[in-house]
Amino acid sequence: MAAAHMSVRSAFTGLLAALLCLDSAQGGKLLVIPADGSHWTGMKPLVEELGRRGNQVVVVIPEASLSMGPSEHTTTLTFPVPYTKESMTKDLGENLGKFMEIYVSSTAAKAMNYWITMVMLSNVTMVTCKSMLYDKVLMQTLRDYDFDALLTDPFWPVGVIAGAYLDIPTIFIHGPLPCPLDIIATHCPSPVSYLPRRYTHYSNHMNVWERTLNLLKALLEPAGCSRMYLHADEVASDVLQRKTSIVELANKAALWLMRSSFTFEYPMPLMPNMIMVGGMKAKKPKPLPQVRFIFTTYTSNL
Repeated sequence: MAAAHMSVRSAFTGLLAALLCLDSAQGGKLLVIPADGSHWTGMKPLVEELGRRGNQVVVVIPEASLSMGPSEHTTTLTFPVPYTKESMTKDLGENLGKFMEIYVSSTAAKAMNYWITMVMLSNVTMVTCKSMLYDKVLMQTLRDYDFDALLTDPFWPVGVIAGAYLDIPTIFIHGPLPCPLDIIATHCPSPVSYLPRRYTHYSNHMNVWERTLNLLKALLEPAGCSRMYLHADEVASDVLQRKTSIVELANKAALWLMRSSFTFEYPMPLMPNMIMVGGMKAKKPKPLPQVRFIFTTYTSNL
C-alpha cells in the first residue's frame, strides 16, 4: 500500500514537473481558471513562470474583476459577466461592513457568523460560474485546445466543474478557507482531539470544553461546505448531465498544492497527492548591499 501511494504521488507530481521542465519545442498546454483577489496574486507567479518556460498557458478570466488581467507569457481569454468592477467593490464593502457589525464573542454568534459566511460565498461565486459554463462558444474553444491539464483554485467552483466537463487532469492550488474542501473531498485524516479547526484560534493543547467545541465545528463543516456549494452543485449537475457535487468532483483532483506550511499550521496527516507549497509567492530576495564597518577604538585615561 505504501509503495502504491508513493507511485501515485510521483505520477501526480510528475504531471506538474513535466510542464515546468519541457522546453519551448515540447511545451505542454495548460488551462488556468483562477479566482479573484489574493487567490490570483498567489497563483500568478507560478502561471507566468510556466508560460516563460515555453508551455502554452491559457488563462480564462471574467471581463470585470478586482485584480485579474493579462499576464506575461500567457494567452488571456475573457467572458462577459452581469456586473462591473465598481459594483463588485461596492458589494464587497457592504459584505465586509456586515461582518464587522456581527457580535462574535460567544460560541453561538461565531457559529452564526460561519453560516452567514457560507451563504455569502455561495452567492458571490455563482454569478461567475454560470457566466462561463453556459458560454457555449467559450467552452467549445477550450475543448478545441485539447489541454494537458487544468490549474485552478477550488474556491471558485467554476474551475472544478470545467475540469470535469473538459475531462482533463485538474491541479488545485488551495489556501485555507472556511470550508475545508481539501480535507472533506480527499477524506484526509484530521483528528479533532489535537488538531484545532480553522478559525477557532485554539492551540493543539485544548481543554475538554475547547475539544468539545472543536468537535462540533468539525461536525458542522460538511454542512457548511454543502451550503457554500449549494448552487454550484446544481450547475455542475446541469452541465455534466448527471447528479453530482463539488465535493465529489474535487475528490478526483490529480494534485492539491496547499498554500500553507507547517511553519504556521499545526502538523497534520496529508494524502499522497497533497503537497505543501507555502511561501510560493514570496519573491526571491535581493542581495544585501555591501556595508563597511569601521571600528574605532577609543582610549581614555581613568
